[in-house]
Amino acid sequence: MSKTEKDLMDAFAGESQANRRYLAYCQRAEDEFLHGVAKLFRAIAEAETIHAIKHLRTASRVKSTRENLEDAIAGETHEFKTMYPEMIAHAKEEGQKSAEISFDYANKVEAVHAQLYRKALADPDKFPVQDYWICKICGYTAEKESPDVCPVCGANTKAFFKV
Repeated sequence: MSKTEKDLMDAFAGESQANRRYLAYCQRAEDEFLHGVAKLFRAIAEAETIHAIKHLRTASRVKSTRENLEDAIAGETHEFKTMYPEMIAHAKEEGQKSAEISFDYANKVEAVHAQLYRKALADPDKFPVQDYWICKICGYTAEKESPDVCPVCGANTKAFFKV
């Protein structure tokens, strides 16, 4: 990997993390009824997304949809088979219950994400345009309609938002 390619990937990671961090800050500002500050965080988070995507494309890491689905399946599978189980074990060892729960929720949801990507990869041309429902507690992703109860965290249907 060239220095520039490494720099592009480092910049992608930094901009991606800034986006997520600023969205978390936005949510906190909204919780504190500081809507002007929240909107500023949201706007700059969007700008950071533009930077991240530009860096990723410049590094030639965005490929055909089929290749991108394969990459997404590999990433999600790694997360639920290797990454999160190790993190869950570490949190248990250290008695970090909230981290253990956070990792466990993510682990279970990543398996669902991999399954959804596999469905899309089976026939991308005929994959339906449909709504998805996301649990704001754990990230569980449901097709077409919100479940009455989240199968991962047990939240009720009010915890879901439509994408």
